[in-house]
Amino acid sequence: MVYLFVRPLGRIGGTKNFHAGVELRPNEMNESDTEERQGDGRVHLSMMVNGALRSLKVEPRMTLLDALREELGLTGPKKSCDRGECGACTVHIEGRRILSCMTLAVMHEGKQITTIEGLERDGRLHPLQQAFIEHDGFQCGFCTSGQIMSALAMIQEAKAGWPSAATADVTKPFATADLSEAEIRERMSGNLCRCSCYPNIVDAVVDATRRI
Repeated sequence: MVYLFVRPLGRIGGTKNFHAGVELRPNEMNESDTEERQGDGRVHLSMMVNGALRSLKVEPRMTLLDALREELGLTGPKKSCDRGECGACTVHIEGRRILSCMTLAVMHEGKQITTIEGLERDGRLHPLQQAFIEHDGFQCGFCTSGQIMSALAMIQEAKAGWPSAATADVTKPFATADLSEAEIRERMSGNLCRCSCYPNIVDAVVDATRRI
């Protein structure tokens, strides 16, 4: 019978720590030592955000929403349900609306991203933003940025002739003139408003459709 004796390197739950056979005191185990042994793990990322090239360093698991808010300081997209149900985090990627809490930042290297902060031009609000103000399409305003970003993409989708589940005849070309209240409500159904401002939101979208 062979017995294998292993010299313990420290007590479980004790205060001693060893690195390469050398005892390290707690004040010697700094952050740089941890990174050296474990690796940073973050990756460099560049993308066009609101017309400007932005470079950042993120963890591979970081969502686009967290990267925009925490790394770039763009707090327009809101973090609410964080599970793709409310639409408050809606942004545009390459012109398409997307829920930024449901996609990873590293998936969008080199892509064009637009947030609510990128809609105004030279201090002038976008017509859709102005319509939301004029029709009082918000109360607390938490969902408003997502509502506006979704509505703008929806109008562009209608201009491109895309039908929806509310479209009566999908065999005919769709136009913005066909954006009835039922159509708007269906196309905006992914954006929730706890304040129940839906009638005013619809009015704002109808008005903005004529302006854009």
